[in-house]
Amino acid sequence: MATLVAPDHCDPFVDAEALRKACQGWGTDEKGIIEVICHRNAAQRKVIKETYEQQYSENLIKRLEDELSGDFERAVYRWMLEPYEREAVLANVALKKSDYKVIIELSCTPSAEELLLFKRAYQARYLHSLEEDVASYFTGDMRKLLLLLVSVHRHESEVTDPKLAETEAEILHNCIKDKEYNHDEIVRILTTRSKSQLIATFYQFRDAHGSPITKSLAGDKDQDFVSALHTVIRCIKSPIKYLERVLSHAMHTRGTDEDAITRVLVTRAEKDLAKVEELFYKRNSVTLEHAIAKETRGDYERFLLTILGKLHH
Repeated sequence: MATLVAPDHCDPFVDAEALRKACQGWGTDEKGIIEVICHRNAAQRKVIKETYEQQYSENLIKRLEDELSGDFERAVYRWMLEPYEREAVLANVALKKSDYKVIIELSCTPSAEELLLFKRAYQARYLHSLEEDVASYFTGDMRKLLLLLVSVHRHESEVTDPKLAETEAEILHNCIKDKEYNHDEIVRILTTRSKSQLIATFYQFRDAHGSPITKSLAGDKDQDFVSALHTVIRCIKSPIKYLERVLSHAMHTRGTDEDAITRVLVTRAEKDLAKVEELFYKRNSVTLEHAIAKETRGDYERFLLTILGKLHH
């Protein structure tokens, strides 16, 4: 369930003119910008960008970048990109920070088809493949795991094989018990099986060994590679739970992680942010709206609350 509230019809010429006015004269009208872009869906924003360029012979995203600053500017920039192009930018930023968790999130939460479109957008934007860049920013076991995650095209059948789940749950259990976390079999299972099959395997693991696979891995969580395996399992098993955890962590760390908050809200507002929001409330006994209002300020806060569907015209 999306949180974005977009009208069925809007006039791109009127919207382009409103944005032009908001960017002209003394001082930028940030509220005016939010009023337009945060009440339009991706398809509508695309038409507004095209109309703006035709009307005023300048790139709208570039103009907004020039007018705005800080977390608000970064959020608007990501919001105004096409969805797959946005993921390409997020991946590129994560690679430069060696942030393997974001690469895992971006490769394990989408469908196989969406992953393909995101990789195409990456190649078009950066003129080399996502695989090439993953290989140049990471080494060793982490490189092997991430390369397979971004390159394997998982089949998407809902059909599962209980016998296979049993066999592979045992393989995973034995590797973890022997602390062979980087074993080829762990990597093979997690990167090639369909998500439905993996979920069946995770449940089988829990039933056979009395605790979830993530708990069994918990002992060595300080190792980056083990933490990466954890992230893969969580993203596949329940993307909603994983994203809620990202938001909770972003708001509870010392100094708010605005990048993580922006990433989750702009990538999920038109998909399933309402579900993430619901779980956030269950887990934290405080609404996501309240948490955002507490941790952020000014136009950035207004932007986030508007795409969360909490501020209306």
